[in-house]
Formats: sequence, C-alpha cells, structure tokens
Amino acid sequence: MSHSGLMKEHRLSDWLPTTRKEMELRGWQQADVILFSADAYVDHPSFGAAVVGRLLEAEGLKVAIVPQPDWHGDFRDFRKLGRPRLFFGVSPGCMDSMVNKYTAARRLRSEDAYSPDGRHDLRPEYPTIVYTRILKKLYPDVPVVLGGIEASLRRLTHYDYWQDRLMPSILTESGADTILYGMGEKPLADMAHRLVSAMEEGHEDIAYDEHGESLMTARAFRRIVFDSRPVLQTVVAYHHREDIPGGITENDILLHSHEQCQTDPKCQAENFRHIEEESNKYEARRIIQQTGHCFVVVNPPYPPLTQGELDGSFDLPYTRLPHPKYRGKRIPAYEMIKFSVNIHRGCFGGCAFCTISAHQGKFIMSRSKESILREVEQVAQMPGFKGYLSDLGGPSANMYAMKGKNEKACRKCQRPSCIHPQICPNLNTDHRPLLDIYRTVDALPYIKKSFIGSGVRYDLLLHDAKDPAVNKAAADYTRELIVNHVSGRLKVAPEHTCERVLQLMRKPSFALFGEFKRLFERINREAGLNQQIIPYFISSHPGCTEEDMAELAIQTKQMDFQLEQVQDFTPTPMTVSTETWATGFHPYTLAPVFSAKTPQEKQAQRMFFFWYKPEERQRIRQELARIRRPELITRLFGPETAKAPRPSSGKPAHGFHSDRQKRNKGKNR
Repeated sequence: MSHSGLMKEHRLSDWLPTTRKEMELRGWQQADVILFSADAYVDHPSFGAAVVGRLLEAEGLKVAIVPQPDWHGDFRDFRKLGRPRLFFGVSPGCMDSMVNKYTAARRLRSEDAYSPDGRHDLRPEYPTIVYTRILKKLYPDVPVVLGGIEASLRRLTHYDYWQDRLMPSILTESGADTILYGMGEKPLADMAHRLVSAMEEGHEDIAYDEHGESLMTARAFRRIVFDSRPVLQTVVAYHHREDIPGGITENDILLHSHEQCQTDPKCQAENFRHIEEESNKYEARRIIQQTGHCFVVVNPPYPPLTQGELDGSFDLPYTRLPHPKYRGKRIPAYEMIKFSVNIHRGCFGGCAFCTISAHQGKFIMSRSKESILREVEQVAQMPGFKGYLSDLGGPSANMYAMKGKNEKACRKCQRPSCIHPQICPNLNTDHRPLLDIYRTVDALPYIKKSFIGSGVRYDLLLHDAKDPAVNKAAADYTRELIVNHVSGRLKVAPEHTCERVLQLMRKPSFALFGEFKRLFERINREAGLNQQIIPYFISSHPGCTEEDMAELAIQTKQMDFQLEQVQDFTPTPMTVSTETWATGFHPYTLAPVFSAKTPQEKQAQRMFFFWYKPEERQRIRQELARIRRPELITRLFGPETAKAPRPSSGKPAHGFHSDRQKRNKGKNR
C-alpha cells in the first residue's frame, strides 16, 4: 500500500461548523465565536480563518465559521447561526480584497484565487467594512473583532489606490470594536482568556438571555480587553482623549491627525516612518492618531512567537482540506499550496513594496525540525500526493533559523531591514539548519523530491561572512538548492537594474544578480542540468523613469532574457513604496520622488519589458526618440535603428508626457 493510502476518512464534524445543522451534529445550541470569512473555508494552516478558528477551539471555545456570506438581500447568511456568546470575528481573507480583485490597471483579475472555481461574485470590495456594518446593524450590542491582512494594514490613515485617496483607519470606517493586527495567535489567546474569565466571574456589564445564559456585550468587551491593561497588538478607538488608558504621555507617538494628512502629504509621509519602525521593534511604543473626534490607539505588538508557540499553531488538528461543501470545485490558492510546507514566518528583507514584514514582522520565527517532519508526514498522507513537495519554504526561502547573534542589539534596533543597505554584521546567516531540514526531508522513504517554490535571497547566498564555516554552508546550500530542489526553473527577484531605483526598493545591487546567474549556470553545467533562472521585475516603482526601463530592457537583453514574470507596481496599504507613490515624498528623507501615475505613464514604462515584441518596438523607438535618447535605441535594437521615427503629430506619444508636464508645472509654480 502506498503511503498516501494511509489518509484517514474524515467526518463532517472534523471541520468547524458552517451551518446550524453542523452545529447540531456537535450538540451545540450556540457558538461562543462566529467567524465571517471572505475566503472559501479551507481547513489548512496557510488559511488565516482556519488558524484563528482552530486556535480558539484549542482554548476550549465553540467556534463556527461562515465562509463568503451573501451580503445582499435579507442577510440570511449573517443570521443563520444566531448570536455568538462572546464575539463575531471578521476575516476579510488571505489577501487584501482589492489586490485580490483588481490588477495594477484596476481591471478585474481573471479569477478569485480564494473562491471555488475562481468565482468573482462571492466577495465584496472591502469585506471588512461590508461584513461589520451588516453585523452591527443586525446585532448592535455584539462585539466585532477584525483580523487579517486587510484590517491589519489599514489600521491607521492609509492610501487607497482604488479610491485614489487617503482613508482613515478601517476601524472607524467599519464600526468594529477592535483590530487584532499582524499574526494574531497571542492577542487572540489573551483576549479569549480574559473574556471567558469575565463571563465566569459575572462581570457587571454582561447580559443574559431568556434562559439565564451569559452574553458578552460591546461595553463589557471594551472594559475587559482595554480599560485597565489593554491587550497588546490591538487597535481601539476612543471617543474622548481622556478615555485613553493612562492618557497621552511622552512615551507615546502622537501622529499627525487624519485631517492633517489629507491636507498635507508630508504629514502622511512623516507618519509612516513611525508606523513602520514601531512595527519592527521588539519593544515598541504605543501609537495614537486623532481621526475626526476619535483617537485611534495602536497598542504595541507582542514579541515574536517562540518556537514552541509556532509549532503549537501548526500542530492544531487541521484536516488540511477544503470543507466538503466544495466537493468537485477547484479553489486555485489551495491547489497551489496543498502539497507544500511552510517552515518559518517573518522576513527581514524589508523590501519597500512588500507587506510581509508589515504583517508578519521582520524577526524570523522558525518551526522545530520535529514539527516540520510531522507536517510532511501529514502531506504525504493526503489524497493525490505522489511523493513531490511543491515547496519547503517560507516568505523568503532561505531565512530559516536566522537571527541576531546578540539579541540585546536586536532589541534596540529599529532598522526596517536587516540586509539593506548592507547585511547587518549582527545577523547570523548560517544556512546549515536549513540544509539539515532539506536533507532530512529528502531522506524520507515517501518523499521523491522536495522543490523550493519560495523566492530565494541570493544576496544571503553571496554574502561574505567572517566565519568560513558559514560561507561554506552558503556555498553548499546554493549547490544543494540548484541541483536537487529546482523544478526546472528557479524564481528570484532582482526587481530592477537601476541602482537608484533598487535603493528605493531596498533591494541589492543588480551586479549581485549577475554574479548569481553566472554561479547558477556554472553549477548547472557541472551537474549536467539544463535549468532556467526566472527573474521578477517591476515597472513604475517610485523613482523609476522611462530611461531606467530602457536600461532594464538593454541589460536583460544582454543576459539573453525575454521577460515573463513582470508586473506594474501596485500601491498597497502600509508600504514605504506606496506612501512615497501617494505623497510624492520618501518617508525617511522627505525628499521628493517622481512616480509614474497615469495609465499612460505606467503603460509607457511597462512596454519596455516586451521590447522583443514587434508591436511594442515602434512605440519604444518613438518614445526614446521623443526624449532624445537615440543611443538607447541603438543599444536596444542595433545601429540600423538609430534613425528612429518621431511621433508624427509632434505631440508626446500616448499623451502621458503632457499629463506629467501639467503636474510638474503645478509643482514648480
């Protein structure tokens, strides 16, 4: 019998209940917590709503979940499970809902990766706001707790690309009672303990139903969770300054108000530096921002999870399968990860356009080898598993078990990146623990091959550490990765070729990518392999111009690339790049930075990715001629094209330069 044949038969009651009938199967009349999720319900540790549900279940609570409720009509999906004993939880999904629905050009994506069969009509825009308002209308006295990346990264004033304006904290927009930001295991457990204790002790603001059963109220919730000793890693709004516990002190960071940010972009840029720095510190300060008549208070985050705590989260009794209601339907995001194993959390790269460190933090939290092997065993027992792990990685593939050599130095540090502008001398970049994981997993009799699908930080591989053993481990890891863990194509992300743009992105020099490419090709030759390296690039990032994109096209052509994995920069909440793009100022220097903003400007940059397509060549030649850079035409297309045609109308090609000139004229006035 194959190893995959050992998969146990699941019963409907092995999933969190999603209907009244499923609650009755468990003998429940009322749930303690009801979660509303904008994603399909997949009971897997990669899906946030499942993690939250299993964690609360492990705390002894009765947890039900309503995935993708219908928000139209009579709201029957919001009524069907009744009132919870403690609170409603709203999880808008594993991705920001607007990023999930729309491309950088604000066009509808081809499919919703977290919905059955990729359907688009099962999720509203901004489900955090939509779901909460419905719940507060139906059950005004029941606490609503927000979580997930959409709420987490919109916890303070933020730029919304889809509405093209600064928006206030999503807490004030939705009317919820609190946000649990970041990865929520610790604040959720703390909150659950407090609420259950208060119910058992008969807190004075507790309500009672007709049967004498206790019910949590919004008033009691706020007093229990926030008044005397606020739960860490939460956001709460106070209607009066004097209501803020302890008042506003010199230890707090008082941001510019939402209204100030709306009138002065520099205020928003200044705010963001504080937000990012405090999000990436061991011992952060409380952040307060006035929004209208409210004061939004962001309580400091918890320290990173210990290895035992992280193992505990992954070891919860997930079925690892979609709920049976989806039988016969394909959930694209699940299909991508069902045979993968996540071995750590966090990323210390601090890339300016990325939300991983903003949500998970920069400190690496690594699972134990034993926990990883237990999950590999579970994956091997899943239906359809044929011996191949699609990914044995994390946010960045090769950061497992890496941390500061001197933890005291890390506790004082407020750098958003441990590897930019250079690798911190206090960072232990030893790849030996990760090599041990790879080799142990590959030695298992039921594993034929484990692939690394996560992005690899080649700057860590090429780093010259002071310890020769660490350097040897990096070289060994590089060879192990290329020879044994690449499925024909290795993904890496240089993102750009221009050094100035790369500095704004917090990415390493493009010269390092060239060095890694040569190493990759040499190891392939030595091993008799014919594999490809697939680079990722971004256009229209703040600071990038058409000339920079022309240079990108020239340099990647010289490396024999015809680019496939490219994207136009999409401003997403709570990143340095977004704040720079939206305000026009870099948050750390307050220096002005140009960004391509109109669709025409963005398309004019994107077309350089596709210099090899006949339909783009004429446009590129016209544009480079217009900006009087004929030498770039020669370098890109050869000397026979030096006499490139100019736009026949004498006007800027595509109209995008006229838009920019209007804006620049206004700035210079």
